[in-house]
Amino acid sequence: MMNEYTVAPNKDATGWLVKVEDVAPTEHYVDRDSAVEKAEEIAKEHSPSKVYILDKYHEVEEERSF
Repeated sequence: MMNEYTVAPNKDATGWLVKVEDVAPTEHYVDRDSAVEKAEEIAKEHSPSKVYILDKYHEVEEERSF
């Protein structure tokens, strides 16, 4: 089974969230890069995984597989 992780800005765009399988956010980050880095780290530990990076409109900007 493929694990899915999402990196997305929070609703008022003051930070970034990492979500596991689209459930409650695991952690809150001040910038996109640190959120992406953490999501990739988790995804690599739980391979096979996909990380979806969303833009401010919550549309998929980038998809990475591990």
